Amino acid sequence: MRLLVVCLGNICRSPMAEGILRARIEASPLKGRVLVDSAGTGDWHVGRPPDHRAIATAARHGVDIAGLRARQFRRADAELFDWLLCADRDNLVDVRARLQPDAHPRAGLLLEWSGVGASMDVPDPYFGEMDGFEHSWRLLEQAADGVVARLLSAPGGRG
Repeated sequence: MRLLVVCLGNICRSPMAEGILRARIEASPLKGRVLVDSAGTGDWHVGRPPDHRAIATAARHGVDIAGLRARQFRRADAELFDWLLCADRDNLVDVRARLQPDAHPRAGLLLEWSGVGASMDVPDPYFGEMDGFEHSWRLLEQAADGVVARLLSAPGGRG
């Protein structure tokens, strides 16, 4: 199973999601069976580490994302990943606009796909303060737990 988490710049929400998903998967029976990566729809931060506030938030929760580097989502990702899980509806629209129509069903909202809530977005904390990063982290923790539960309960572990 291969999961790609997508946000706008790949320096806040998606690297935090990648970090918590990897940690939860590593601590589950899915260890070694699920690949997680992240990307952004924009190219502004390609090659840069996550925002220092995202790194600090993840570290406070025992997850190290300092070594991650931003990359831009590309059409080829639809062939490499089973699911394209977007942080918000705008990201989902952008991702689907770059895909062939037959790939659309494998692109969805992270919080909805994980069972946290229908049509829910992970708010972008970039222009706010640390409390926004903590709020997004709490949602991403719930999403990570939901992803693990979904994958464990799926026939053949395919989600």
